[in-house]
Amino acid sequence: MKDSEDGPMADGTQRLPDTDHLDAVVVGAGVAGLYMLYRLRALGLSTRVFEAGDNVGGTWYWNRYPGARCDIESIDYSYSFSDDLQQEWDWSERYATQPEILRYVNHVADRFDLRRDIRFETRVTATHFDERNNHWSIETDRGDHVTASFCIMATGCLSSSQVPAIPGLDRFQGRWYHTGQWPHEGVDFTGQRVGVIGTGSSGIQSIPVIASHAAHVYVFQRTPNFSVPAHNAPLDPEYVRQIKANYAERRRKARESRSGFLVPLNKNTETPALDVSPEVRREEYEARWARGGFGLMASFSDLYSNKAANDTAAAFVHEKIRKIVHDPAVAEKLLPRDHPVGTKRLCVDSGYYATYNRDNVTLVDIRSAPIEEITPDGLRTRDSAYTLDSIVFATGFDAMTGALNRIDIRGRGGEALREKWVAGPRTYLGIASAGFPNLFLITGPGSPSVLSNMMTSIEQHVEWTTECIDYLRERRIDTIEPTLEAEDDWVDHVNDLAQETLYPTAGSWYMGANIPGKPRIFMPYVGGVGTYRKRCAEIAANGYEGFVLTTMSERELPASESTMAAPSPLSS
Repeated sequence: MKDSEDGPMADGTQRLPDTDHLDAVVVGAGVAGLYMLYRLRALGLSTRVFEAGDNVGGTWYWNRYPGARCDIESIDYSYSFSDDLQQEWDWSERYATQPEILRYVNHVADRFDLRRDIRFETRVTATHFDERNNHWSIETDRGDHVTASFCIMATGCLSSSQVPAIPGLDRFQGRWYHTGQWPHEGVDFTGQRVGVIGTGSSGIQSIPVIASHAAHVYVFQRTPNFSVPAHNAPLDPEYVRQIKANYAERRRKARESRSGFLVPLNKNTETPALDVSPEVRREEYEARWARGGFGLMASFSDLYSNKAANDTAAAFVHEKIRKIVHDPAVAEKLLPRDHPVGTKRLCVDSGYYATYNRDNVTLVDIRSAPIEEITPDGLRTRDSAYTLDSIVFATGFDAMTGALNRIDIRGRGGEALREKWVAGPRTYLGIASAGFPNLFLITGPGSPSVLSNMMTSIEQHVEWTTECIDYLRERRIDTIEPTLEAEDDWVDHVNDLAQETLYPTAGSWYMGANIPGKPRIFMPYVGGVGTYRKRCAEIAANGYEGFVLTTMSERELPASESTMAAPSPLSS
């Protein structure tokens, strides 16, 4: 290995030595990247993490918009790999805010001394597979050029921000922001006229907070979304004590569950919604609404598969919106009618609908009157002009594939991953893609990922990946990659399961519908976390069924290479 200028950098972190070859490179230092580094270290592998930000945190580093918080309860949205860690950390609220989650991630990085193997403010621009040497060649925007036997993409499912191409944005004289790239110093909207474009999760979380400070907020809504109350509150110490006393069992049940976290069940959970009386349905929906959070969709067994059943839940939410919002005309605009409830990401809010009762909030329907241009002093729809000091784009992400496609990833024969995926992502288990040896995707398309508690799914993928790498090292196997047949079968399986649900009927980011020109393919796996975990375990137990495992000596090399000595990159 070749070392150059080591030592502390200007920001106080340790400079990593430049090396010719590493056992593994991890892209991203969010929740997935940190745990990946922890596990690879435990295998004794030389590992480097490249991170575009100047600190750890991933989505919780970038998404600092007002009101940002997790929609999974804090006690479940946390690592389970260390009992000491989960016993020592105390969450303050039922749903943690972004600052608290970021403090937690930083605590993890410090507690396990992870920063020394992370190169911050460094974006990976290319990673190409070298077939002659069976390794990945990785380049960054800082001029790094390293090779690694394994390349692990921990780039996140929601990390590639989408700013709509509205004419005139470059002429706007005010300030504009995207919720996924929020200024770390914060933004003071006091006294300002603010336009918020988008009413997905980040819009629904940020609008009430912005409205409490701004002179006036104009909400530009194209598609209303379903949202349920969080009923957030400080955590009761006795409740936390009980959870910590039984954390192991709670985690086990979460791993075997459908969603990766525990949803309170009831006697109707396995019953179709239309098999009970309207009175029983209402009682169940009311109980779920009163508790808050995602539990509404666990009320009955067929809410994701039967449109008539789903309509009963949608009608219940519509009724709630009409009761909360005082102006009937505004309430009607807020009623989602173009998709079944739950088929777009269900939002969890704190006072969202009540915000429209404020005198300083105006809802603008841009489905009937689309935005035509950004003007120097605001924006103009087909019907009206609006004077604005600031614009907030709460327009989401190029989900699941965006961050991967922004990197020039090339496998065997120089094939680009983005070209292979031009008609939609193709993976085996959401972990790997045929033709890209030793490339692992953490919570990639074709896995439960965004339909689950991401913490649970991240831990399962990281653990499966590191166990796979350990298996290869013990047997001195150089490469692993899916067969085309296994990949095709998995893609068909993922699609077939999705077609049995109502999910594909919605124009959601699950389908890529928020990105112009993106193929309309349902990307996550809907079979459930527990079912998926069991299948992954079976594949590993069967000697990595559906994968091709090769050593250097088994490869058919060109004559010019066949006599060359080829040291194994999997040395311990």
